[in-house]
Amino acid sequence: MVKATSSVQDRKQRESDLRRKDIIKAVRKLIKAGGARAITLRKVAEQAGFSTTVVYALFKDKATLITQAMDSDLLELAKAMRDATDPALAPVDNIKRAGRAYVTFGMQHPDQYALVFLERRPHAPIESAMIEHGNQVQDPYAFGRQLFVSLAESGQVRSDQLESMGQIFWEGIHGMTSLRLVFGETENWFEHAEFNTHLDALLDVLMTGILHHFRP
Repeated sequence: MVKATSSVQDRKQRESDLRRKDIIKAVRKLIKAGGARAITLRKVAEQAGFSTTVVYALFKDKATLITQAMDSDLLELAKAMRDATDPALAPVDNIKRAGRAYVTFGMQHPDQYALVFLERRPHAPIESAMIEHGNQVQDPYAFGRQLFVSLAESGQVRSDQLESMGQIFWEGIHGMTSLRLVFGETENWFEHAEFNTHLDALLDVLMTGILHHFRP
C-alpha cells in the first residue's frame, strides 16, 4: 500500500515537473515576442495549453513565473564564469577571466541576456527563484563576489568593501555587453574598437581602478 502511494506521488511529481517546463517554455516564447511587460498568466496558460488554475497553482503570480523562467540562463552564466577561472591563477587574472566569460556569454546569447538583465519586469522575492541566492555554483553574482573575497585575502584590496567592488565590476561588464547588444558593431554615432581589444581595455581599466581605489 505504501509502495503504491509512493508510485502515485512520483507520477504526480513528474507530471507537475513537465507542466512547469511547458509553462516556462511558453513564458520565454511570449517574452521574446512582446517583452516581460506583455506577460499575463492568462496568455501564458493559453500558450502552454493549460488552464489559468494550473498556472496559478504552480507559480502563484506573474513575478514568480518570470523569475523562474530566468533560472536556466543564470545557471548557464554561472557555469561559463566558473569554467573560465583557474584556482592556480592570481585573483586579478581570474576576475578578468570571469568578466570576459560574462561579456562573451551575453554576446553569444542575446535573447537570454536581454531577458535576465535588460527587461523591465516585476520582481519576486528571492526565495521564489529555483536558484539558491548566494550559492556560488548557481548564482553568478555570488561567484563573482567570491573572486573579490580572494582578491582581498591576497592583501591587494580592503576586505570591508567587497560589495562595492563587485558591483562596480559588474556594472562595467554589463555596460559593455548591453551597449554592444543594443547598438551592434555598426553604430554610426560612435566608432567601436575591435571587440577583444575593447574588452581587454575595459577589464584592465576596471581592475586598475579597483586596485587603486580600494587599496588597503
